[in-house]
Amino acid sequence: MVATSPTGPTGRHPSIGDLIRDQAPTFSFEFFPPKTPEQETILWRSIRDLETLRPSFVSITYGAGGTTRDTTVEVTEKVATETTLLPMAHLTAVNHSVAELRNVIGRLAAAGIRNLMLIRGDPPGDPEGDWVQHPEGLRYAEELVQLARQIGDFSVGVAAFPYKHPRSSDMAEDTAHFVQKCQAGADFAVTQMFFDETEYLRLRDRVEAAGCDTPIVAGVMPVTSMRTIEMSEKFSGAPFPAKLGEEFAKVADDPKAVRALGIAKASEMCRRLLDEGVPGIHFITLNRSTATREVWENLGVSATA
Repeated sequence: MVATSPTGPTGRHPSIGDLIRDQAPTFSFEFFPPKTPEQETILWRSIRDLETLRPSFVSITYGAGGTTRDTTVEVTEKVATETTLLPMAHLTAVNHSVAELRNVIGRLAAAGIRNLMLIRGDPPGDPEGDWVQHPEGLRYAEELVQLARQIGDFSVGVAAFPYKHPRSSDMAEDTAHFVQKCQAGADFAVTQMFFDETEYLRLRDRVEAAGCDTPIVAGVMPVTSMRTIEMSEKFSGAPFPAKLGEEFAKVADDPKAVRALGIAKASEMCRRLLDEGVPGIHFITLNRSTATREVWENLGVSATA
C-alpha cells in the first residue's frame, strides 16, 4: 500500500477532491490550531514528524464560533508555504457574517489554498445548545458551500455522520441533508469519528441509495485513553460501541493496555475499511503523531519519491 505526495502546477495546490477520486485510497491527517505556545510546539513537532510519511493531505480545524479563525488561517498558510504538505482549511458559519466568511475565504485563496472543509459548526461553549444564525450570516452548510463556489475555484469537502448528525431527527433526514450539501457543490466528504466500520458502510449504502456518488473518506481516531471514549461521545453525538466498550473496560486501570488495545482496534478497523474500498482514511491526530504513526505502520503504508 503506497501513500503518494501529490504535486500540481507551480503555485497551484492540487484538488483534494480529484486526489480522492483518482488516487484512492488517500491517507491524511487532521490537526487543530494551538491556543498556547506549548501547544504550538507540540503541533509543529507532530506536523514535521508526520510530514515524513508523505500523506495525501492534512487539514486544520476551526474553533467553535470561529474562536481560532486567525490561527487556523495562519497555520494553514504556514503548512502551505513552509512544508511539503497539501493543506485543507476548515471553516464554519457559526458567529460569522457573510462578509467575514468572504474575507476568510479570500485570505486563504490569496495564500494559494484551494481546498476547504466547510461545516456549519456547533454553538460556542455548548455543542448541544441552540444553534443561532448570525443576523448577517448563513444557516446551513450547503449555503457555505455555495458561497465558496461563488468566490473561487475551490475543492470543497463537507462533513458526514455515520451514526447521524445529533440535530437530525432520523437517518432519512440526515441523508437528505448530506445529499443537499453534495448537490450544492461538495466534491467529497469526511466522516465524524466512528469506531465500528459497519456504521461507515451503512452510511455509504444510504448515500448511494439516494443516488449520490460523492466519495466519503473515513475519519478515524485511535483510542489512546479512556478519556478518548468520553470525548468521542461528546463530539460525535454517537454512543461508543457497547461490545468494544466492554473490552476497554477490562483494561481501564492499565493506561498502557488501553492504548495498545486502541491502536490494535483502529488498525483492524482501517484494514477492514480498505478491504471494503473506502476512498480514504483521515486520521484525527489531536496534534500527536505517535499513535497515528503506529496505525499507519500497521497498515503497511509506505511513502514514495
